[in-house]
Amino acid sequence: MQTEVSARVVAVLAARPTAVMVAGRAASLPPTKGYFVSRPWSRVGVRSASVGLLVAGLIGGVYLGKDRVVQAPQQHSEASNVVQVDVDDMQLLKQRQAQHAAARAYQREAEGDAAAQAATEAKAAADKAHELESKAVAAKKAAAAAAAQKKASSSGSSGSSGGPVAYNGPIPDSCNDFSGARKTGCALMLDAGFKIDQFPCLDKLFARESGWNYKAQNSSSGAYGIPQALPGSKMAKFGDDWNTNPATQIKWGLDYIENRYNTPCGAWSHSESTGWY
Repeated sequence: MQTEVSARVVAVLAARPTAVMVAGRAASLPPTKGYFVSRPWSRVGVRSASVGLLVAGLIGGVYLGKDRVVQAPQQHSEASNVVQVDVDDMQLLKQRQAQHAAARAYQREAEGDAAAQAATEAKAAADKAHELESKAVAAKKAAAAAAAQKKASSSGSSGSSGGPVAYNGPIPDSCNDFSGARKTGCALMLDAGFKIDQFPCLDKLFARESGWNYKAQNSSSGAYGIPQALPGSKMAKFGDDWNTNPATQIKWGLDYIENRYNTPCGAWSHSESTGWY
């Protein structure tokens, strides 16, 4: 449309006469200047051309303005789409970060639970092992005490033919449940001032040390007799027959216990914790 209007304006301007009529004919130009247009008509022509160019510019501006108005919404729409894509990407990134953080927290919690479970199982296994070891030690001690008691009973009942010196002192009724050196030991313990409830401790202590055998001797240390005196000659304090008389050995043992541990049960408790008295 712009091109068509501009063409019409140029055609109108081109069709206008440029010669000046004088007295019904064209006035001739000066021979040295060529044709000329009178000043008033030249001004009209210039103004017409200017008006035409102005009209053409206005029409072109309107056309370009319409084109910009059409393109502006499209550009705004594209910019809005870009902004929306950025927002969506940011939300997706935040969601992924939250998911990764939750996964790491769950993993740490699972590892902590596994470590706690492993520690609990290890402690239970250690407790079980300790319990079994304690039972084994107790069983071994009980077997050793039973063997020593059996050996002491057999040696105490060997009679007077080459055996130990027999005890001829009084035997309280509370000691009649025992025999041999154990019966002698019960009587001597009561005579030394201890009560009958102390005898179970004395019985276990001497059973562990010698099995109530007056001839028992430790091959490594040299301890001898029922109380395992070291050396055995210490027991001569209570008789020269310390080597063959169970009563002499027991008297020395009771004196040692009283001076060091106060009671037979005190001596037995120390032996339980250390293995010796």
